[in-house]
Amino acid sequence: MCGIAGALSLQDSFEITPSFMNRMNETMIHRGPDGKGVWVSKDRQVGLAHRRLSIIDLSASAAQPMCNADQSVVITFNGEIYNHQEIRAEIQKLMDENQIAKFCWQTDHSDTEVILRAYEIWGIECIEKFRGMFAFAIWDAKQKALYLVRDRIGIKPLYFSNYKGRLTFASEIKALL
Repeated sequence: MCGIAGALSLQDSFEITPSFMNRMNETMIHRGPDGKGVWVSKDRQVGLAHRRLSIIDLSASAAQPMCNADQSVVITFNGEIYNHQEIRAEIQKLMDENQIAKFCWQTDHSDTEVILRAYEIWGIECIEKFRGMFAFAIWDAKQKALYLVRDRIGIKPLYFSNYKGRLTFASEIKALL
């Protein structure tokens, strides 16, 4: 069971710092013994964090938060996409048929990367393709949009708070306090 957390500044005067994100992340240490990661935007308006329990892809290349090549899209993900191999094959077919720009996959088995690539291709509508149990956050720097997403049933937890000029979210309430 991984853990995710993040923050979005709703006022220019509030900066999201790496230490702030690390504090949120450390409250969920029990959710991910296999690794941790923090990403903060250059303007310090957005931060994402992840506690990792490796299940699908055990490699370091599947570490999170995960970014696309130009860091315009960043994801932190908890859960499992059961049909990620089918979606990956669909994306690969689009590349092979030159319907989308070619890119190099960072990983061989990561469902996180499949979500990231699917978002780049289909936008937020990509969530209609996913079957599984999941909660994730995607930051789209070009659109200046943060998407918080859960599976249809809400199996994986995702709590949020809008307080004092910032939106925070996490897999556990204590990370918000």
